[in-house]
Amino acid sequence: MKISIERATLLKAVGQAQSVVERRNTIPILANVLIEAEGNTVSFRATDLDIEVVDKAPAQVERAGATTVSAVMLHEIVRKLPDGALVQLTADAASGRLTVEAGRSTFSLATLPKEDFPVMASSEYTANFSAPAPILRRLFDKSKFAISTEETRYYLNGVYMHVATGEDGQVLRCVATDGHRLARIDAPLPDGAQGMPGVIVPRKTVGELRKLLDDDDMQIAVSVSETKVRFATPAITLTSKVIDGTFPDYTRVIPVANARRLEVDAAEFAKAVDRVATVSSERSRAVKLQLDEDRLILSVNAPDAGAAEEELAVAYGDERLEIGFNAKYLLEIASQVDRENAVFLFNSSGDPTLMREGNDTSAVYVVMPMRV
Repeated sequence: MKISIERATLLKAVGQAQSVVERRNTIPILANVLIEAEGNTVSFRATDLDIEVVDKAPAQVERAGATTVSAVMLHEIVRKLPDGALVQLTADAASGRLTVEAGRSTFSLATLPKEDFPVMASSEYTANFSAPAPILRRLFDKSKFAISTEETRYYLNGVYMHVATGEDGQVLRCVATDGHRLARIDAPLPDGAQGMPGVIVPRKTVGELRKLLDDDDMQIAVSVSETKVRFATPAITLTSKVIDGTFPDYTRVIPVANARRLEVDAAEFAKAVDRVATVSSERSRAVKLQLDEDRLILSVNAPDAGAAEEELAVAYGDERLEIGFNAKYLLEIASQVDRENAVFLFNSSGDPTLMREGNDTSAVYVVMPMRV
């Protein structure tokens, strides 16, 4: 195999591949990226046995062929090469080496036979549809903060993507929760997604998928089966196993009868919470919200460190309320608001609180209070 490829193109392709590779591997081949060259394209494939990413890039292929080489090392080398360099990759099967040449630099890297590289079994997908990148980006970006990190409740370690019934008919919905807070984001249902099985997309996959969604004009081809999910652009295909478990019935925890309504500028609110939370010794410390007519007092009282309070002008017309929250959860939820004011709907100091943007019900957040 012998190919010539632009440094920037190679860096992008290898970068995507090496981020899937697990740093600590018991199986040596899993640390490698499979490079396959034919025609005028070269593909880079990497896997951790749960996720597989294939990145195609244009290249001048002098001799077709394939080999596998350490993904992290190749990425580091290419990253350190000068901008605009033309990189030549030559694989010598006899010596088991891959030579990387650019300008005056030459590297010779150990390879492993391509036959040992595990290729993910292809499966039949029950639903295939395409969705614009900005829509998928919003669905996953706004929900991923609530993904649980508790390994024991493994079925919460991802985003539950499924078809649901919203206010105006069927929607594509993403939900994530860790038991303390919950995010529920809706988008218009794309054509072809009607029969899609609900799947839990793992946290790592959500992180890798994010890299495919930066281009606003891109259409992402999505394929879903009971066991796998695949996201593809013309250049990159990301295939992942889904979490084998049942996502809990989240509709039961979303309050519908919360009547006390607080409207506040989300950015101002987030900054104020951040300021008063500074004195709390641990990040888990509660911030107390005292609501009175058209004013909100945020306060933190940490006996060992000090106390802080800040007053905000807000729109609130219901009876007095004191309620405590984890500062980190409040900050994360407030930072999801893009456009307008955040609307909080309270019931009592012991019940879950609902947050949304203005009157927009396509993004709804729930947060559990803390005792203060």
